[in-house]
Amino acid sequence: MFIYFEILLIIIIASSLGSFFNVCIYRLPRKKSIVFPSSHCPSCSDPIPKWLNLPLIGFFLTQGRCRRCGVKIHWHYPLVEFLTAFLFLMLFIHLNFSFLFFKYSILISFFIIIFFIDIFHKIIPDVLSLPLIPLGILTSLHPANDISITSSIVGGLAAFLLFYLISLAYWKLTGKMGLGGGDIKLIAGIGTFIGIVGILFSILVSSVIAVIVILLIRHDLRKEFPFGPFLIIGTLLYIFFGYSLINWYLSLFLF
Repeated sequence: MFIYFEILLIIIIASSLGSFFNVCIYRLPRKKSIVFPSSHCPSCSDPIPKWLNLPLIGFFLTQGRCRRCGVKIHWHYPLVEFLTAFLFLMLFIHLNFSFLFFKYSILISFFIIIFFIDIFHKIIPDVLSLPLIPLGILTSLHPANDISITSSIVGGLAAFLLFYLISLAYWKLTGKMGLGGGDIKLIAGIGTFIGIVGILFSILVSSVIAVIVILLIRHDLRKEFPFGPFLIIGTLLYIFFGYSLINWYLSLFLF
């Protein structure tokens, strides 16, 4: 019976966090305060009452429209709240209430905000990417962490240097930036959280997925393409399935 209470508690807290993440997704790229003013319609600035600001429920109560001007509420608002609740619940099932649950809850929280900002605006604000670096190193000091501080520092540094050198080489060859500074800082932060093995997995998987998507949508390579979301997907796959996938891959070469 207690497990159902825990699940319900996670869903309520995580979806509420998702509501705050929506505020960050809208305001951070516009360099607005994430505290003031309170939640309001981005079209007519009508304040949203607390009873309509309930995660997920509020969207359906208003039928996805502002009660004053009638403008449609963007689809990503309920999606962010749902994804936050879903990922936190998956993390709880995977790790229970352990130190690693709280560690990766922090990382996933940053991920959700970064994912949608990068998709919508093709930028990763420093205020989101840079804090991941010290946070990842600090968590590696805990005795219950899954990587050592050496792996944390080496993972972050190796990821930063690899992406920086790729970006520099591409710029030398084409005169254009192949990877944005936001991607380079993000991968460094991820490296400090998941270590050298994790970051190699994340880079490989995210690159493969990105190439497949580029081919499927026939993306014009002369135009910007947000790579941050693919790094996030690759990292999430490592957090939830990394060891299983690595063991499966290695088993293919063991006779």
